Amino acid sequence: MPITGMEQLHTEAKEHGYDFIDTLVDEWANGANRFNAPGEILCGHLEEGLLVAVGGLTIDPFTTESHTGRIRRVYVRSAWRNKGIGRALVSALIEEARKNFRCVRLRAENASAARLYERMGFTPIDNPDATHTLSFEDHDPRR
Repeated sequence: MPITGMEQLHTEAKEHGYDFIDTLVDEWANGANRFNAPGEILCGHLEEGLLVAVGGLTIDPFTTESHTGRIRRVYVRSAWRNKGIGRALVSALIEEARKNFRCVRLRAENASAARLYERMGFTPIDNPDATHTLSFEDHDPRR
């Protein structure tokens, strides 16, 4: 990956059982997902030149609705959690999603992530492909 520090973030995620960063790295390497389709973006948060968080936005591959985006592969290194970095990263992804999609979905990996997403306006859903959704028609951007 062309991001300095991705190796350390990847190693930590793997040690903590988060395999979705393996998918991010593998799909970037083989070209399956480079977050470069219209409306897509891969973001990171650097602190003193060190990559401490990553997350992306894609067209949701689990639906045929082209107006649905998906926030994916969000990970914040453990020493930087509970400092607002994850919220800032997801907020940036939501703002990007607003430009191209009517709604965005995601899969929360744990209860802590689910609580963050729900505080940011996401609604839990019963769907095999996503745990939460956010519609931009009824979302209050001041949350």
